Amino acid sequence: MPTETDAKGVGETPNSALKISLQPSPELAAIVGSAPLPRPDAVSRVWDYIKKNRLQNPQNKREIMADNKLKAVFGRRNKVTMSEMNKYLAQHLR
Repeated sequence: MPTETDAKGVGETPNSALKISLQPSPELAAIVGSAPLPRPDAVSRVWDYIKKNRLQNPQNKREIMADNKLKAVFGRRNKVTMSEMNKYLAQHLR
């Protein structure tokens, strides 16, 4: 695999941790699909689902209003903030 060289000349694969495919839990798979995928792709698919279903609070765009599928991922909570969402998603990707 090709590597890039930093300013000191040390070779390193850029963002290699972001390219690792992770298996979504059954709860998350209901939203993003059951195939393994990298974390950024999972987050992007969750955002696509949120936007498609208009689950972002119009008064406070930082809040996501959970439907039944998202409640399964968000620990049965009715709403979470953007930063909390990432914490819950991490628990559903292995």
